[in-house]
Amino acid sequence: MSLRFYDTAAAEVREFVPLQPGKVGLYYCGATVQGDPHVGHIRSGIAFDQLTRWLRYSGYEVTVVRNVTDIDDKILAKSAASFEPFDPADQDAPAIANEPWWALAYRYEQAFQRAYDTLGVARPTYEPRATGHIPEMHQLIQLLIDRGHAYPALDDSGDVYFDVRSWAEYGSLTRQNIEDMQAAPDAGPRGKRDPRDFALWKGYKEGEPATASWPSPWGTGRPGWHLECSAMVTKYLGTEFDIHGGGLDLRFPHHENEVAQSRAAGHGFAGFWMHNGMVTYEGEKMSKSVGNIVTPAEMLAIARPLVVRYYLGQAQYRSALDYNPGSLAEAAAAVERIEGFMQRALAFLYGEGSGVPAARERVPEAFEAAMNDDLNVPQALAAVHEAVRAGNTGLDAKDKDAADRALHQVIAMTDVLYINPLDPHWSSGSGDGVEHQALDALVRAQLEERRSAREAKDWARADAIRDTLAAAGITVADSADGATWSVADR
Repeated sequence: MSLRFYDTAAAEVREFVPLQPGKVGLYYCGATVQGDPHVGHIRSGIAFDQLTRWLRYSGYEVTVVRNVTDIDDKILAKSAASFEPFDPADQDAPAIANEPWWALAYRYEQAFQRAYDTLGVARPTYEPRATGHIPEMHQLIQLLIDRGHAYPALDDSGDVYFDVRSWAEYGSLTRQNIEDMQAAPDAGPRGKRDPRDFALWKGYKEGEPATASWPSPWGTGRPGWHLECSAMVTKYLGTEFDIHGGGLDLRFPHHENEVAQSRAAGHGFAGFWMHNGMVTYEGEKMSKSVGNIVTPAEMLAIARPLVVRYYLGQAQYRSALDYNPGSLAEAAAAVERIEGFMQRALAFLYGEGSGVPAARERVPEAFEAAMNDDLNVPQALAAVHEAVRAGNTGLDAKDKDAADRALHQVIAMTDVLYINPLDPHWSSGSGDGVEHQALDALVRAQLEERRSAREAKDWARADAIRDTLAAAGITVADSADGATWSVADR
């Protein structure tokens, strides 16, 4: 089965054929570094990490670009607030007093990188910052002016706007009529031909820090948000590339404006537009005003990094992912089923304390078909758990061939999704280090002894082991796949 992805622009799933055989250029929107990451940011990173890993497994050479928006109205506003008197007890108070905008942006950029690293999101091939690409932005603005699609503001403010009515296809990505669109919120309408025209360049305004402005042919100022991505992606992937990705919330106005300005400049731009769905809280949109935002740090405080990655990556990327207080426990149980089988199989096949072998098997056909079908991760995970069940059955029957085949299939599949519990990455992070490994080894030894007692119908001994674990705060769950354990809530 060939690779097929849903293309937002075409509003259909269609066959993926790269521009260059064997090579893929992928760009997805990274963070505007004006605050700590929330789970929506990280879900997007995991979704495109899964895409990248699958493309590479499928034999493609993938160049990944993820930008950092490090100059923005919100960044400047947060920095300015840090220079004002504030109550440190206020939950919305600045984290650091008198923090320059560039220092604030860098601090939050590092917070994003820590979250990405902890949850196994591979670093992109290139990760350009907006502030490092001002000359490329100037060139793109001038090209749009020369082609009749942009103009300096009519009020001599130093702004430059994209003329949306000059581009007949404006609104095509999100299938909107221009007459139904609201005014662009990035600048006041005074200097615009049309309120919907959006800013390519923002002239310097009194009170803004001088360090947040650059000289330009239209006056000192800084770039507009939408322009940044178009300039950066073409530098690293060319004027035409394979896939542009990002969160569903970026379709309008950000991606609509990106595609308009890029194609108006004569660039072919993205062949596919792929958008990941949002994370909700018990069916409601996460919102700071409602107080239901969940951060990666909060998830990592109650679950292992591997469990958080499994949870955030388990849904089909285009669907909404709903979080509730039991979500991580369910993900933990799924991870422990996989981990329990793998530990048990390694001990049976290679002996206690053996290292983790590289996968000898290709992924099963069901897994491959699921991933080729618009990254259907739920079906791919179903193939993982089916192999775990088959492997446990083989282990119970002392069938080495069946257990070995299943183990290597599970290794292959979990490596692709980067959820292999035995991968060294997952034994080096918070809650997943040597302490957890030691506890896991002790508990699994008890579970193995309990399993032997049950096979011998020594129910008293089996119950005693379970009671001992329960007294230590360990909950044991029995299933067709074998016993798993977790730390009980206290």
